[in-house]
Amino acid sequence: MSKLTRLTVLGSTGSIGKSTLDVVARHPERYRIFALTAHQQDGLLFEQCQQFQPQFAVLLDEAAAARLRENLRAAGSTTEVLTGVAALEQVSAAPEVDAVMAAIVGAAGLRPTLAAARAGKKILLANKETLVMAGAVFMDAVRASGSVLLPIDSEHNAIFQSMPHDYAGDLAASGISKILLTASGGPFRNTPLSDLHNVTPQQACAHPNWSMGRKISVDSASMMNKGLEVIEAHWLFNAPADSIQVVVHPQSVIHSLVQYVDGSVLAQLGNPDMRTPIAYALAWPERIASGVAPLDLFQIARLDFQQPDFERFRCLALAYQALRAGGTAPSILNAANEVAVATFLDGKIPFLAIPRLIEDVLNALPSVAVTQLEDVLEADLAARRIAHERISQRH
Repeated sequence: MSKLTRLTVLGSTGSIGKSTLDVVARHPERYRIFALTAHQQDGLLFEQCQQFQPQFAVLLDEAAAARLRENLRAAGSTTEVLTGVAALEQVSAAPEVDAVMAAIVGAAGLRPTLAAARAGKKILLANKETLVMAGAVFMDAVRASGSVLLPIDSEHNAIFQSMPHDYAGDLAASGISKILLTASGGPFRNTPLSDLHNVTPQQACAHPNWSMGRKISVDSASMMNKGLEVIEAHWLFNAPADSIQVVVHPQSVIHSLVQYVDGSVLAQLGNPDMRTPIAYALAWPERIASGVAPLDLFQIARLDFQQPDFERFRCLALAYQALRAGGTAPSILNAANEVAVATFLDGKIPFLAIPRLIEDVLNALPSVAVTQLEDVLEADLAARRIAHERISQRH
């Protein structure tokens, strides 16, 4: 039996965090929760603390932390409540921690995930922005500390499973010609372009296959989600942009593929449920039950594939553009997208204004080389400022 793994879950009240705890609960003999964290959902975090009895709970919102502290005290819990980004870093890098599920959405997850890397933890990476914004800094930290990095995104997890076990970051040396990154195409894959002008946030969040948070659902609808994954794949597998091809696959059954020089294509298939990649990463290099139903090929019956339409999905084209530009360009892209999506969800800009705003910000800010985390954070702040200025000018 494997030794007990002590786990910090960053973003435990989000969809990935909840799926992680579902898998953990199925294997109490293997896992113990050291810390759970959230932004401000103290009610759900209280329930999770009651079930898993972590040593620490962290909330970024002070008022929510005060409520949680009082409720846990009344319940007789010994869980200690902390607040702030420094506390997130503390529970990510603590000596008692073996593994960290990095599932905080957005740029807020960058610092604690980097802290885990510098501390040499096993990192289950579900936070795209860590690699998109600070890929060079983060991967340097992983290599320097000997941290084990395992991707949680279903696509990158599938690529990881389809690569040689001894892959050392050289596609050619491993006989790999191309990485094929699958995309569902989201809810607007077949919607006439003329109809996209009137898309509502509710429609954009109605993903046909996956249950996700609102921000990620909008990113899937615009295919920025896939663009960010292209940038992630570049850093995870040391793959140039031209070696990463996006394939629209509406059924979301093949999660991604790896094409080899001998003509072979290896793929990982499964039902669209994030518990599969989570369980794979939690137990790697072993496998454990995830609670996901087995795939029924007879029920699926067919698998379809299409090339992405870069006119329809302008955000995907912008992501490739930022990856090729390098430096701080991906950070600028990500920050502008976060502002644009939040503004769209608030009903203040139309759906098609998202890529226009991102392109405006990319054109306004020159990309500079990244040598330290501060370079990334400065670019992020500058991009957000310009994005808000552009939005104000339009109103």
